[in-house]
Amino acid sequence: MSAVDRAQVLAYRIAAQGLHRETSDPVDLAVFDLGVQDSTRRTTAGLALAARSARDGECAVLTGDERFTLAWSVRGAPHFHRAGGFGGLIRALLPLDDADARARLSWRRADVTAADMGPRAAVTTAARALRDVVTTTMTKGEASEAVTRVVPGGLTRWCRICGATHIHEQLMRLATPPAGVRLEPGVTPATLTPLRPRPPLPDRTDVTAATRLVRDYLRLHGPATPDEAAGYLGTTRATVATRLWPEDLAEVRVDGRVGHIPAEALPILENPPEPDPVRLLPPGDPFLQARDRTLLVPDETHRKAVWRVLGNPGALLADGDLVGTWRTTTSGKRLDMTLTGFGPVPARVRAAAEDEADRVRAVRGFTALRVRWS
Repeated sequence: MSAVDRAQVLAYRIAAQGLHRETSDPVDLAVFDLGVQDSTRRTTAGLALAARSARDGECAVLTGDERFTLAWSVRGAPHFHRAGGFGGLIRALLPLDDADARARLSWRRADVTAADMGPRAAVTTAARALRDVVTTTMTKGEASEAVTRVVPGGLTRWCRICGATHIHEQLMRLATPPAGVRLEPGVTPATLTPLRPRPPLPDRTDVTAATRLVRDYLRLHGPATPDEAAGYLGTTRATVATRLWPEDLAEVRVDGRVGHIPAEALPILENPPEPDPVRLLPPGDPFLQARDRTLLVPDETHRKAVWRVLGNPGALLADGDLVGTWRTTTSGKRLDMTLTGFGPVPARVRAAAEDEADRVRAVRGFTALRVRWS
């Protein structure tokens, strides 16, 4: 068994996830093997791309690039994926069985009882209904209203926020990819549209493709455990450990804790490139998606500052570690950014971070920038 320390792991992930900016074409970025989470309002996928692209910030654009598809995918969250591989991803994300589907839906026993069908059947039933009703571009509200009228009543819930009964939110999100439905990028409110050409409704999970997703997680976020890979996918440890665990993995001890990584990645983990980039990572950035948060940010107070219950900030990456957070406000055409270090931030890092802030400004479409440190 190999043994590495935290610094080697973070340096490895920085390199594996493209944060050294060695490519100018986003299609080549390894993070798209899993997908890049997006928030249209905060332009998070564009900012994640800007942190990795060798091109300037104004070129870090995914909206309008037909090589990518935006969809509710992993954990029901919106992600950009390579369009060419999206059909395979649909089959990989279809739940394997009722236990897997129940975990991905976050359903309690009462939800299963109310559905009057198994959780996996609920996903396929909702997907079939969505496929029938979403035949043209529709807002999420329009699609929800239409599908609520045709699914069995057990798949709907009373929503206090909306003051109406509609299809279970997470069920609708998980059912849209197998229904052959994607999201329109850069559009609010969330807007659904059929994939063209529209793939057939899958009748079974592609276990090989699903296992490849777990392997991609281990390659980008490893060394990791079945629990952590399951947390990323939103399923159970048993599903990953017994049905989706890849072969040809290396066992690695990280500061006394055992994880796994694809065997071919072990030499780079043991001797990673120097982790010198200074980057402003947006909330939801791939680097922050690893489930071993205590390894990413050992200090509990700092960890709570990065991952909040509501309204996560961005994170400042410097010299192989997460060393602070950042937030923005706007004033007309000016973007105001506040950076907060977890401790003293060297002048060299401050200067580099302010250069990165200008990339954020460009991606967000502002003409002026004001940066302050707190």
